[in-house]
Order: sequence, then C-alpha cells, then structure tokens
Amino acid sequence: MNIYTRKGDDGTTGLLYGGRVRKDSPRPVAVGTVDEAQAAIGVARAEAERGSDLDEVLVAVERGLWVLMAELATDEANRHKLTPDESLVTPEMVTALEARIDEIARRFEAPTEFVVPGQERTAALLDLARAVTRRAERAALAVVGVDSSAVAYLNRLSDLLWTLARWREGSSLTSRQEHG
Repeated sequence: MNIYTRKGDDGTTGLLYGGRVRKDSPRPVAVGTVDEAQAAIGVARAEAERGSDLDEVLVAVERGLWVLMAELATDEANRHKLTPDESLVTPEMVTALEARIDEIARRFEAPTEFVVPGQERTAALLDLARAVTRRAERAALAVVGVDSSAVAYLNRLSDLLWTLARWREGSSLTSRQEHG
C-alpha cells in the first residue's frame, strides 16, 4: 500500500464519511490546526520521562485529539454517524480535562502574575502547544455546530497545558533550589 493516493493533487481532501472539499476550506484548516497542536504536544511529551504523570496525561490528550479531529473532519450532514468518545467529543471528555486540571493544580502554587514562557524547556514546549491549541480553538469555531463540545474541549485543553507548564516550572524550581 502506498502512502500517497494522488487524490489531493487537485487541491481537495476527503472528509470522514464522504465528500471532498478544498484543502484551504475551514474544515480541513481546523483539522490541520488540531493536528499541529497534537504534534506540538508530542514535542513536549518527547521531553517527559516515559511513564511519568506528564507523559501519561499528554498521551491521553493526544488520543482525545484524534476524536476531535474525526468530528471536525465530518460534514455536518454526516454528524449523526459519529460515535461518542470515538469520533465525537462528549461533555464528559471536557469534564475529564477539568478534573485533570484540578488535580494537577493542587500540586503547586499558581503564579499570581503573567508568566513569561521559557523558564524551563518542557514548560516552554507546553506553552507553545497551548498557543497552537488556542489557534485550533479559533479554527474549530468556523465548523462546529451549536451542540458540539469540540470548542469547549480545546478551551479546556489549553487550560490544562497552561497548568502543566506551571506545574513543570514549579517542579523545576524546587529541584533547582534543592540541588543548586
């Protein structure tokens, strides 16, 4: 099986459950931006120790983004074909992110002023992933229906990434103070 199909050479791409649209139309732009966010999260994850809390959280988030991309890649006329938690973002997925944010936030004291990214490499990568996720949220607005949880999921995900970055900075501050 070849990785290339040549079907997109005309500037169009296929949607989940059928149909083709121009690659620069809002739906593929939204999917592509979420894909970019997922890749940025993967770069941050590459800095995490395998099996660590951070690694596990980011793997779960990356899997959740597959669900979100499936929803965004489906024309509204075929939305009824989506499966909750597999190809359709659910309110429970948003609630799960909120629970994770609350759990991580209890581990450190949150900053009381604006944060300047770059204090620690992994935190800086998480901040970059957060910024890309915010862009994905804006792109998703153009294609989701009113009953979709996709935008709320991306909004909460950016909050989680911010929280993880601050937690990481707090952890690195503690280790630098103890060891240095």
